[in-house]
Amino acid sequence: MTLDNLLKTRADLEERIRKLIGRAAMIIELDLFALPCGCSGYTANTRGLALDDLEVFEEHFLKLLNESAQAVNISTGFVFARIIPGTQEIAALNVRELCPRCYSDFASTRGKRPRPDIYIFHLARRKR
Repeated sequence: MTLDNLLKTRADLEERIRKLIGRAAMIIELDLFALPCGCSGYTANTRGLALDDLEVFEEHFLKLLNESAQAVNISTGFVFARIIPGTQEIAALNVRELCPRCYSDFASTRGKRPRPDIYIFHLARRKR
């Protein structure tokens, strides 16, 4: 993983989202992270995306996020969007490998919106 690769992945993701939804959208920041709990992944902070975009183009967004995760060597165990509370605006697109504790929190949820601030594209179920 290099900085050039991360910059290219951010630009490619932004361009492909713009083409998909047919209007301006921005990936203002693409961050790789490792949390103290053990979760790791990336967050793409966005502007110009709405919940309707995700619902209409869900399959396409999942494919884009999976491909961008591959480009930066991130596992796609949990793929979701964070919604700004009280709005329909998407704050971030996230790809995460969940630690055991966080996995147990999300594994018991049902549906696309277990909380008002989250829209789940994919959660890989683990064998018990």
